[in-house]
Amino acid sequence: MPAPLPSQNSEQAARASLPQLIDHSASNQAKVFFRKIRVEYEAAGKRHPCPLKWMDSFSMRNFTNAPVFDDTLPVADGLMQIGARVPLAELKTSMEDWLHRKGYLPKEVPIFISEARAAEE
Repeated sequence: MPAPLPSQNSEQAARASLPQLIDHSASNQAKVFFRKIRVEYEAAGKRHPCPLKWMDSFSMRNFTNAPVFDDTLPVADGLMQIGARVPLAELKTSMEDWLHRKGYLPKEVPIFISEARAAEE
């Protein structure tokens, strides 16, 4: 004899027990990554935008194991969007350490993080 078909109530209960999917819509991202910052380094007496590749390496690897840096989104050379809970001082220190350890920048070269101007957004 074939197994009885599940009732509508049991299907609804099964769906309710499944984990909810994360909303990756543009409106949700706009809420998470609403702060826009500029990331630069100095070479030959001039400031230059930090290459997207470098920032992406930091953001993707999350070498710090600090969940606070999950809310970082590099968008272009020198430009990053970050969440409200990302502390700028800790971001600077951690990113600088990462860039030095990866050999992207010499140890004596600092990075500079500032709020992006409206034209850069």
